[in-house]
Amino acid sequence: MWLFLAFLLVPLIEIALFIQVGGLIGLWPTLGIVILTAVLGTVLVRAQGARALTQLRSSFSELRDPAEPLAHGAMILVSGALLLTPGFFTDAVGFLLLVPQFRAAAYRYLRARVKVKRFDMGGGSGPRPQPGRPSDPRGPIIEGEYSEVEPPKRPTHEGSGWTRH
Repeated sequence: MWLFLAFLLVPLIEIALFIQVGGLIGLWPTLGIVILTAVLGTVLVRAQGARALTQLRSSFSELRDPAEPLAHGAMILVSGALLLTPGFFTDAVGFLLLVPQFRAAAYRYLRARVKVKRFDMGGGSGPRPQPGRPSDPRGPIIEGEYSEVEPPKRPTHEGSGWTRH
């Protein structure tokens, strides 16, 4: 339901803001601001996206939890989409998502509300199942022999210049 409201209210807010700002400063300055925020937003999103990608790689190489760098990257991605969408409200939210302190606060807020059931880096200690044993999740190994029932099919025509021989 909240997604439906967002898709309904955001365009209405944008239309109202376009009418108000356009009435105050005129059509061309309004369009200039929209284009300027898209260009400026693209530059900022590229720079911060590269920084977030570096932090994500660092968390992987140091075997740290990648949740925070992934969340920052996702927020930067959403920011880029909002900044490329024409409008003043979406630009304001997009620029807000580019502020690292705001993203950190949003991450803390979301982390407090989302419960992670399990996080495993794959380096757990303990016995690993042996292949073919009943505790192996792939099941027991069954040995056997096979033979092809049909011989491989041969082409019935010459190859074209587009195929290899």
